[in-house]
Amino acid sequence: MSENPVAPENAVVPESPAASDSKGKREGKENGKFPRGIWVRLFAYLIAGHVFAGFLYLLFEMGAK
Repeated sequence: MSENPVAPENAVVPESPAASDSKGKREGKENGKFPRGIWVRLFAYLIAGHVFAGFLYLLFEMGAK
């Protein structure tokens, strides 16, 4: 006996995000462009990564002396 209490004929299959959109586009991506928030976050991470790398470089330079 199956552990599933829902009969197969009464089961609801969820739709994929692409199927629920009438135009077939993913949410937040219009005309092949990424949303502005992704570009802002990418820019912030790149700047923060370079600042952190510069700080580590400074620490190694100071430690070498």
